[in-house]
Amino acid sequence: MDEREWLKAQLKEIEKWEKDQQKVWFWEKLSRLPFQMLDKLTPAFIQKKIGVLLDEMGNYIQSGGVYLTSEKGIIHQFQKKCADESIQRIEDIEKAPINIMDAISEQMGKNRTNLATVQGATTGVGGMFTLAADIPAVLGLSLKTLQDIAVTYGYDPKNKEERVFIIKCLQLNSADVVGKKSILKELKSYHASEGKHENMISQIQGWREVVYNYRDSFGWKKLFQLVPIAGILFGAASNRSQLKGIAETGMMQYRKRRILTRLEELTQQEQSESGS
Repeated sequence: MDEREWLKAQLKEIEKWEKDQQKVWFWEKLSRLPFQMLDKLTPAFIQKKIGVLLDEMGNYIQSGGVYLTSEKGIIHQFQKKCADESIQRIEDIEKAPINIMDAISEQMGKNRTNLATVQGATTGVGGMFTLAADIPAVLGLSLKTLQDIAVTYGYDPKNKEERVFIIKCLQLNSADVVGKKSILKELKSYHASEGKHENMISQIQGWREVVYNYRDSFGWKKLFQLVPIAGILFGAASNRSQLKGIAETGMMQYRKRRILTRLEELTQQEQSESGS
């Protein structure tokens, strides 16, 4: 298949995925109700932990926080799969075949999902008390996963605009149907203004909304994790679902940007060839 046609076919698959994300199920509406009461019942030390997350989110946007990407490891994977030792920087990854980007990203998502599963089972032992440790741990793993996916598609998470994009992906995964439509619209315009994201910061509606939506997305499974011992099973299932969704969202959005960039490059190449 012609490269342009292949890219367009892949883009249609991503757009179909985006439409599916805007559908809401009845159980998703119900899953938010218990958290209205949970807020009133949540002990002060857990509320304090949520407050720490707000600071971490702000710090992540400003400086990258403590969530360091496995940049060297990812570059080594590209060197191996592409049989090209000249790939030494993130910028070098930009020209790699998209199917190799996909393969590395998918494997990374599976590995992180398995790690989150074990983590959820471990923190599910102590019920509400270990839940306080589970929330920031999963948040950190989610941010690191999205950072690594960014690198896999040739984008540098050390740039502030990429960190904002990562937060938007985090929001997209945890938002309700109304929020998903709004965030997808923002992400769609993100590519159109590549490199001009000064106003993206203002689009984030406060760290508190991000973190509480992130917590709410755990739904009923996290409520069951409050029960000691039984929380092992539900904690594992909840974290697995969460990281799987995070990895899929990050891959779809970064893959879309890379495909759109490749299509633009093809157009520019054709125009240059026809002009000469």
